[in-house]
Amino acid sequence: MDFGTVVHTDTASGAPLALLVCEHASKRVPASLGDMGLSAEALDSHIAWDPGALAVAQQMTAQMSASLVYGGVSRLVYDCNRPPEAAGAMPTKSEDFDIPANVAMSPEERQSRIDNIYTVFSRELSDQIKQSRSSLDLMVTIHSFTPVYHGKPRSVELGLLHGRDDRFAQAMMTTLPSDPPFVTRLNQPYSAADGVAHTLDAQALPNGLLNVMIEIRNDLIQTSDQQAAMASYLVPWITETLAGFQERKTL
Repeated sequence: MDFGTVVHTDTASGAPLALLVCEHASKRVPASLGDMGLSAEALDSHIAWDPGALAVAQQMTAQMSASLVYGGVSRLVYDCNRPPEAAGAMPTKSEDFDIPANVAMSPEERQSRIDNIYTVFSRELSDQIKQSRSSLDLMVTIHSFTPVYHGKPRSVELGLLHGRDDRFAQAMMTTLPSDPPFVTRLNQPYSAADGVAHTLDAQALPNGLLNVMIEIRNDLIQTSDQQAAMASYLVPWITETLAGFQERKTL
């Protein structure tokens, strides 16, 4: 099965301080999988990707010393923020939608998706970390979430999430602007208990990188102006937080 390009990399022009990651950047379904048994509306919705997240990540990369690795296939085909053994890696149901193509998947097809999507994506992340290890201090994963989930509105607008290493998320909460323009919460609307910290724990933690996952409510990043504004808000905040760690290293 030809999955096409499953991972993309925008490499920093110099030595990057941060590696940005956007696992759910794309809603693309390989032609060999057709529509996966879903409507065009479902394949355009949040169940297939994180709307706005890639554009924000690209804007952030342009504004800071960072490289960016992002996915090239829908998370319905394979969710690159989940290990192969996780039920959500190739979900049979997402929110209120059954995913017929995943229900009917053979063991051989399942292994093919692992080998040709997850393994390729993970290898690229590892390679980028190795190439920039002398300068790299931080990994930031960028995601978006829906304003309404299972019929319930979400008041949180920005979430800072962490896995086993909470240092950077906690430090960002400490350096949060005194009058923040967005309702910001720690470990909302998800937490590591929901299985969302895989990339952080599998890639950043073993390599000694500070790390944080940023979740943005997707109604706040629908337009290019909103995406640019969000990036311009996040970058100085992240940079200030990282500078605090760098200062302590030199003492």
